Amino acid sequence: MKDNFLKRFLSSLILLSIFFLILIIQNIFFIIFLIFLFLVSFYEWNNLVKNISLKLFGFIFLLFSYFTVHEIKNIDTNQGLFIFTISVCVGSDFGGYIFGKLFGGPKLTKISPNKTYSGSIGGIIFAILLGYLSIYIFGLSLFNSLLHNFSLILTIIFLSITSQIGDLIISFFKRKANLNDTGKIIPGHGGLLDRIDGMIFVFPFFYLFVINNLN
Repeated sequence: MKDNFLKRFLSSLILLSIFFLILIIQNIFFIIFLIFLFLVSFYEWNNLVKNISLKLFGFIFLLFSYFTVHEIKNIDTNQGLFIFTISVCVGSDFGGYIFGKLFGGPKLTKISPNKTYSGSIGGIIFAILLGYLSIYIFGLSLFNSLLHNFSLILTIIFLSITSQIGDLIISFFKRKANLNDTGKIIPGHGGLLDRIDGMIFVFPFFYLFVINNLN
């Protein structure tokens, strides 16, 4: 467990560093970075499914997902919403891993045998902690207008559950393809989709929520 935890922690740290680094670079480099991620993601998805319709659906969904990443980053000039969304996703993933390993317990679903109810609860708890922490550290005043009709904690819970569902969806297709990982690009995590499976679902949902509240 210690070895796997260290790999997961280091790869999470590397990805977080990359995401926060691109916050300070020019927008064109961010776009190039997103295009690279999209190409890698679709390459892995293309290898994961055989059905042509699923390949096409994955292409369209990933394209929209990365579009929403770009839009969320640019909605707020301080990138506060982007930081918040990433923090919630990372918290959900990391908390799920920690609680699942520490407490174990009943399995959540046969789709992914390693997922437990304790891990799901831990993911929500960590998502709330990191979500609030990002708001506190970066002073995301934009939430005053975005969330005036919603409870912030319920929003974070919804995003955490969405992230976990995204994880299960990718796990389902890996199971069907008889694969342990979507690829080998990230040490300790396998493929890119193994690491961002929750994010590619959270960003579109949060984007639609943000746009709806801004208009």
